Amino acid sequence: MSKIMRYVVLPIACLLFIVTAVLQVSPSVRAATPQSTAGAHIQSQASAIATVSWGPNRIDYFVVGSDHAVYHKWWDGSRWNPSLTGYEDLGGYVISNITAVSWGPNRIDLFVVGSDHAVYHKWWNGSQWSGWEYQGGYVISNIAAVSWSANRIDLFVVGSDHAVYHKWWDGSQWGPSLTGYEDQGGYVISNIAAVSWGANRIDYFVVGSDHAVYHKWWDGSQWGPSLTGYEYQGGYVISNISAVSWGANRLDYFVIGSNNAVYHKWWDGSQWGPSLTGFEYQGGNMYSDVSADSWGPNRIDYFVVGQNRAVYHKWWNGSQWGPSLTYFEYQGGFAISNVSVVSWSANRIDIFVVGKDHAVYHKWWNGSQWGPSLTGYEDQGGYALV
Repeated sequence: MSKIMRYVVLPIACLLFIVTAVLQVSPSVRAATPQSTAGAHIQSQASAIATVSWGPNRIDYFVVGSDHAVYHKWWDGSRWNPSLTGYEDLGGYVISNITAVSWGPNRIDLFVVGSDHAVYHKWWNGSQWSGWEYQGGYVISNIAAVSWSANRIDLFVVGSDHAVYHKWWDGSQWGPSLTGYEDQGGYVISNIAAVSWGANRIDYFVVGSDHAVYHKWWDGSQWGPSLTGYEYQGGYVISNISAVSWGANRLDYFVIGSNNAVYHKWWDGSQWGPSLTGFEYQGGNMYSDVSADSWGPNRIDYFVVGQNRAVYHKWWNGSQWGPSLTYFEYQGGFAISNVSVVSWSANRIDIFVVGKDHAVYHKWWNGSQWGPSLTGYEDQGGYALV
């Protein structure tokens, strides 16, 4: 992968989701009006900024520059590095969003799609960055990566035949091989949303050619409902899916319906709520996908960009949605990307967006208030191409 750059850029081409019946979803972030997609991919910006935290008071984030190289900025507990508005050049030539995952303290793994549509991997081992490792494949989606224990990574992509493909790192080698992938079937017109709620457990969600949501899971010994089969979960969605887990055997995911509102489904340990194929209506008039995170048991915070391009926030406090089931907290700004959210400890949230001047902007919750203010943002520089 080649290198170049100067300004920070939004990753390109990211595929949108879909859900049937009660749901229908918002236009892509790039589109000014709703689009009919009937079986085609919908182009949209997913999180332009890939955020990860490997320990308390630590944040690393990554963006793609206007030269398609990867750029890095990090918070070390006292300041932003290499500076508040500067970035470290990590090279490469990327045509996807960046996927960042950490499986332990001082460890980061990055995955991107190169100009040849193959997967490339780079990692931080605690003292230095590796080069770009070629991992083969021909990918038409962003990459979904998840870690369920130390030295374990599973990644998922959509291939040129629209099927899902899987690769894993077991602590010593890549399976089924460094450049090979396990075929998991399906016909997918979205990115993949993957999440783990415990050791040796993975759940992921996709949108099929009928625009419904489908689910597959790894239970520690086999894939359910089968290696190439999927559980039908209904809906009709044209946004990406945002999935989060706040505890063992608990899942929540969010989509945008065709009326531009947010819809929610959850697994409580024994059944799907409000039903296997139903969704809870949460209101709003949204322009972006949902970005959800959890900083503790029975807690969810999610962020969306409204039609006015401002950021909006909703949270679950263990007993109810705030500020209410169908209302959102206004957080200002003018965002041209989805929101990227990360938490490095209980009651701490950091969010990042790309502003109308194409720079990266930051806001944080410190446990008692939003900084620099409820509707203000810290300018972190760069130039993100949309």
